[in-house]
Amino acid sequence: MRHTVAGILGATLMCCSLDASAQSTAPPAVPEQSIESRLQIDFHVSEDALAQILPPGWDLAVATSGPAKDCNLRLIFIDRMSVNGTDGKPLGKGAGQIVYLTVPMKEASGTGVNAQVVIAGWTSEAADAPGPFDVYRHAPDHKLTRATTIGKDGAALEEQTWSFTTPNGNHIESHVKYERVAAARTTRETTYISAIDPKLALVSKIDSTLNIARNASVETPDRVKDFSYKVVDSRFKALFDGTEKVLSIDFFPWMSLATTPR
Repeated sequence: MRHTVAGILGATLMCCSLDASAQSTAPPAVPEQSIESRLQIDFHVSEDALAQILPPGWDLAVATSGPAKDCNLRLIFIDRMSVNGTDGKPLGKGAGQIVYLTVPMKEASGTGVNAQVVIAGWTSEAADAPGPFDVYRHAPDHKLTRATTIGKDGAALEEQTWSFTTPNGNHIESHVKYERVAAARTTRETTYISAIDPKLALVSKIDSTLNIARNASVETPDRVKDFSYKVVDSRFKALFDGTEKVLSIDFFPWMSLATTPR
């Protein structure tokens, strides 16, 4: 496994503090429907480091069992293959790639509301920054390659390489080669909120397939043949300092979302 992080957390804290006190520059969220493919990497990172950058009024909601056990940070690469309004017409370019970091949390007020808190994002499209959570940055240097090989025995090997680089040199990438098998189908509803302004929130009704390629908590074959990741961002040194643990590598071959403002 390859993992590298450069920079200082102090910049993170200053950035988050300034962003939280400033008026949001995020455009108003609109209802949309999208078809996506995702690679999700679940981590366990330092909770002390996470506490420094999370919004007040929210607590970590870390699973104690199941496939998400101990996960407190997710790195999610998203190929938005079709993005449409409720009228069926494309929104903007109607497609693009995004990668973001989310943290599973719950409101401390006792309401029981759980959400994925979006702490940062990188997008291939300049028009999509700062995005609905006011945290996206444009990565004009971006790349996604994906290849599938089907052998005579019918076994499918899929290889994906993702890369995003911003003008200031921040860089995030992942490379995975795995054996793709028949995927389970799931439906759920997920709330996403912004780490710098919890009022910026979206609710997605999700219908998707899921391939768990590697998992540290549940009994499942390890189908990963090759894997690496790299994060170079001055804001997240304390999250990716070499002590982070990869808990799960999950693929969502297709995902249908109906998303509305909360």
